[in-house]
Amino acid sequence: MKRIVLINPNTSRVTTAMMTDIARRYLNERFSIEGVTVARGVPMILDDIQLAVAADGVVELGQDVAGQADGLIVSAFGDPGLERLRQSINIPAVGICEAGMLEASAGSRRFGIATVTPDLVKSFAAKADGLGVSHLFTGTRLTDGDPIKLASEPERLLAALEIAAQECFERDGAEAVIIGGGPLGEAAAQLQQHFSAPVIAPIRSAVELLLSKIAHAPQPGAKAG
Repeated sequence: MKRIVLINPNTSRVTTAMMTDIARRYLNERFSIEGVTVARGVPMILDDIQLAVAADGVVELGQDVAGQADGLIVSAFGDPGLERLRQSINIPAVGICEAGMLEASAGSRRFGIATVTPDLVKSFAAKADGLGVSHLFTGTRLTDGDPIKLASEPERLLAALEIAAQECFERDGAEAVIIGGGPLGEAAAQLQQHFSAPVIAPIRSAVELLLSKIAHAPQPGAKAG
């Protein structure tokens, strides 16, 4: 059985369990998954400074678990530490922001982001630019209110994200909308039922991308062709 490790870059073990449970829904019996939580940081990443701090914890934790895993998921929407981690391990690693954008932009589809964190908006635009999809990115729409409080109230969170996603579709011309945030995972999974157009749940996107990478990864001892 192949083993996947989901790294939560924030310190909330409740969030780790929630995101790991979501990811498990998209795995078959040939895969197991374990969630791990960084030792230091904040319960919910809200700005670029916290994102940068989280990166160190992700790299450290990812290096610790890589020897016992077949693939890693960095499950915060800014993908903190992802590139540094990839350079230091020999197994596939993906981030939920990267995976969500790649899925949302497939076929030159225009996409937006609905989320709760205003101070991370610039980092989302930078990520789209780094992935070469900025010309398809229609921008980010935000919910009202305090992000931490909203994330702790599932019904209010779902309703607020639905409004933000609707604005992405109707005002910005998005053809797909990503729900931007690991702690928003349950809402992301539910919101597709509210729209006929694609709503991208990035944890699912990350699982699917990682499974593809694992399937195409060189096998130990294999001869180069």
